[in-house]
Amino acid sequence: MSEPHSIRNFCIIAHIDHGKSTLADRFLELTGTVDKRQMKEQFLDKMDLERERGITIKLAPVRMKYSIGDDEYELNLIDTPGHVDFSYEVSRSLAAVEGAILLVDAAQGIQAQTIANLTLAIAQGLVIVPAVNKIDLPNLAVEETVRSVAQLIGCPDEDVLRVSGKTGLGVDALLKEVVRRVPPPKGSEGAPLAALIFDSQYDTYRGVVAYVRVMEGEVRTGDAIALMGTGIETDVLETGSLSPEFAPAPGLRQGEIGYIVTGLKEVRQCRVGDTVTSSARKAATQLPGYREVRPYVFAGLFAKDGEAADLRDAIEKLQLNDASLTYVPQRSTALGFGFRCGFLGLLHLEIVVERLRREYSLEIIATVPNVEYRVVTSRASVLAAELAPLRRGSNSPRSELPRASHLRQESETGYLTAEQLHAMGAIEVKMPQEFPDPSRIERVFEPWAHLTVITPSLYIGNLIQFMQGQRGIAGTTEYLADGKAVLHYDLPLSSIIVNFYDNLKGASQGYASMDYELAGFKEADIIKLDILIAELLAPELSILIERTEAPRRARSMVELLKELIPRQMFTVKIQAAVGAKIIASETLSAMRKDVTAKLSGGDVTRRRKLLEKQKKGKKRMAQFGSVEIPADAYRKLLQRT
Repeated sequence: MSEPHSIRNFCIIAHIDHGKSTLADRFLELTGTVDKRQMKEQFLDKMDLERERGITIKLAPVRMKYSIGDDEYELNLIDTPGHVDFSYEVSRSLAAVEGAILLVDAAQGIQAQTIANLTLAIAQGLVIVPAVNKIDLPNLAVEETVRSVAQLIGCPDEDVLRVSGKTGLGVDALLKEVVRRVPPPKGSEGAPLAALIFDSQYDTYRGVVAYVRVMEGEVRTGDAIALMGTGIETDVLETGSLSPEFAPAPGLRQGEIGYIVTGLKEVRQCRVGDTVTSSARKAATQLPGYREVRPYVFAGLFAKDGEAADLRDAIEKLQLNDASLTYVPQRSTALGFGFRCGFLGLLHLEIVVERLRREYSLEIIATVPNVEYRVVTSRASVLAAELAPLRRGSNSPRSELPRASHLRQESETGYLTAEQLHAMGAIEVKMPQEFPDPSRIERVFEPWAHLTVITPSLYIGNLIQFMQGQRGIAGTTEYLADGKAVLHYDLPLSSIIVNFYDNLKGASQGYASMDYELAGFKEADIIKLDILIAELLAPELSILIERTEAPRRARSMVELLKELIPRQMFTVKIQAAVGAKIIASETLSAMRKDVTAKLSGGDVTRRRKLLEKQKKGKKRMAQFGSVEIPADAYRKLLQRT
């Protein structure tokens, strides 16, 4: 175990595709952590999905040994994702380190997630080591990017390092600067054990394996430990570091990052953000942990073969490895038992579905996603009116202050918070089936997001036109030193979750990048759009949508369903309805079998009798038959409507 003064804990933060994983590969080579014969690209990206898509999905900790002269240092690196949908992985990583390398692509310059991740790091009080990557590429304005990064951070140009993760140029100098600038961990080794769980995974034989940062004290193999959040006590089966594979060690001391094998078989007993302490000598207070993540996108997940128990087990284990995933049970008349899951974005949804398929061998049906709405019903309005005299008659000033604060916040920002809507008696609507009857609805509020877009100035006009088509409200525009502009917009969250990113790239010829955060709730005219197949309601295809968007979306959905649903032996009506009113309709013609083919001649009445018999048979089939919607129809509806 290393002395605390020789330990440096840091992570790499950047926008997607700016070279984090490649730079981490050079670190592993330079420090001799991985043998050259075992080295491969994106070494820390363990999942096939990460390699196929070329993106980092999971944070990845690794311990390296690094020498400067006669001094040897222990470097604990955490490689982080760059996509906005995995920002929770970044925030958890930042809480376990003292410094961060801010990596910027010399060709692309500062992007939206660069600013977002930098803001998170500064809020955590981390030391920032800025670096411009890919300087080996020809015809790059490297110095312009350096000036932009220095301007963003507020440091001299000389403090921004120039590196190439591909060739290794400047990587050694970058590591030396990390050792020089990032402070060693603070804390007391003699204090009671307090270790933060920043990630975890499930092992079939050894139970939950927790990735921890030891803030105070020391933990050893065989120690009796307690999880302060859940109150569970267990014995440590093994401790060690990730180098990058599991490397057992006698223990972990103050300042170190490593893993603890807990032996716990119930995944609910060990949660990310919990504090590990000693059973015999407990810490006085629990570590702050992490803010509760709020999902932005909701969709139903169902096992195609009705394997509900297997699906529950798989989602529980996946949530242990992906703390931003939330789920509640859901029952569907057509798809059976499943779960209503919350995601941070559409890419997050795709990755979760794909991981369930690959890692747990489950065929998953994902329903059309939607955002969370808040609805004030007539009953809630009556209750609010009944409580108003009680509030006005109270002598306690505390009963008036929250109301005044709510009104002031709404008038200044134009948005209501979830807490304010709760005080109004608003109910949460996470799926169309929960949407109340229109006769009971007083007001509907939809979530809005603050959107930041960074683009070359050349494409500002295209993006303004695109944002207007998405109900966007323009904010401020800022100009950076490298000829780029930062556009600030407010948009409904429902406009962002489906195909928005691809369309944004199309409007800017691939150059624009984006980041968003929830702004609050704003009143909207939201209705429920139902889909009827063969005059039967298909609840899994229902969506909540803004009234003016309903006709276009309805036409798109029925036309696409006509392509996706196989032809039946009877005519199938595909309709989109708002309440009792049909606003779009398509007809899927029946498959036709030539029942008169066997006739070689004779009277025409024989032919008519056969055709009439076939017609009556198809009518009975239409009355009692059912139409099965293909599993991939939900996915294609999501991608193309």
